[in-house]
Amino acid sequence: MLDRIPLEAFRVFDAACRFMNFSRAGRELHITQAAVSRRIQGLEEQLGSKLFTRRGRNLSLTPEGDRLAQRIRATLEYLEESLEPFRGGGRETISIAASSSVSHLWLGKRLKDFDNESPSVSVRLLTTDVPSELASEANDLVILYAAGEHPRWNLTLLIRESLVPVASPAYVERRGLDAASLTADALTQLDLIDYERFNAHWISLRQWFARLPKPPKAAIKPRLSFSTYSLAIDAALRGEGVTLGSMGLIAEELASGTLVELGTAQLDTGYGYYLGMPRYRSLTPGAARLHQHLLGNP
Repeated sequence: MLDRIPLEAFRVFDAACRFMNFSRAGRELHITQAAVSRRIQGLEEQLGSKLFTRRGRNLSLTPEGDRLAQRIRATLEYLEESLEPFRGGGRETISIAASSSVSHLWLGKRLKDFDNESPSVSVRLLTTDVPSELASEANDLVILYAAGEHPRWNLTLLIRESLVPVASPAYVERRGLDAASLTADALTQLDLIDYERFNAHWISLRQWFARLPKPPKAAIKPRLSFSTYSLAIDAALRGEGVTLGSMGLIAEELASGTLVELGTAQLDTGYGYYLGMPRYRSLTPGAARLHQHLLGNP
């Protein structure tokens, strides 16, 4: 049936639905009110359904017309978006996937800078903590937590992971702490903030303490635990306690003094955050530009 219905009929129907007035729909499409009426009548005959009802001067959609209107509008919007990259002056749309923590703490600021520098490229950010979704080849670029190799992505190091305990200056002052001289045993007595591990290689508070050259004797009992790492950092920024800071992800907070390191212990995990480009296909011009931008702004 679809191959016998002119696509122009759907554009006329969509305009009539938006204006609920055949004359105004005709003016938008540069055809007469009578031509709009004929096309709507023809569409109704071909579909075998009444699409509009008229009561006096008021035009309204039938239930069948309303269902069709929603589908036609969604289809036309999809076609518009799909054609945008091919139009002169149109924006190329690219996608990048990253974890919620990387997106919140590191990537968001850099995407804003990229948007200012590259107005011809539109970036879709997929935020997920599911490893299989992060590494999906449906994405143009990815940021992965890894040790340096991946079977489907060529990886370049963005941030080498180094973990240190951090807290806000307000928390340090409130507890009367000498931040630089805190020992591991002293840290266990503070308000510890932990987070869920979505990746088997992520380091929790308990693991961090256990890997120290001289682990503390006291049990590690977090006061708070959050579903994502970025929420744990947000809690530390609010002065609620102590969490682990991945130094590369919170470099701006450390530089500005909104977070401070506690003690001198530091754990290099051997992992890091890597920017990935597809191993078996070339980058589009926009994706290549974003790849270069992120590598140039670590």
